[in-house]
Amino acid sequence: MNPDDVNAVEAKRQELLGQLKAAESALRSGLHTRGFGSTAHAHLERALAHIQEAYVAINEPKQVRTVQQLVEDLTRIQQVMDDARRGKSQRI
Repeated sequence: MNPDDVNAVEAKRQELLGQLKAAESALRSGLHTRGFGSTAHAHLERALAHIQEAYVAINEPKQVRTVQQLVEDLTRIQQVMDDARRGKSQRI
């Protein structure tokens, strides 16, 4: 790859990182919006996780989670949180 190609790839990478940062900011803002229910909030949280994972994939030379791995991890986390909430409400 010649220097011009390297510069073009880096410019595209920086452009994409800027777009991801803007998307992350918009999603974080949306998380504070009330009135759309828990389903919308859950989707915003998951979208934010995907944005953050994409950011890592672009910046890290190491292998990162696949989309399926991320979804499975997020699902397991949600199940643990749901189980903890159920256990807490049963004790009250």
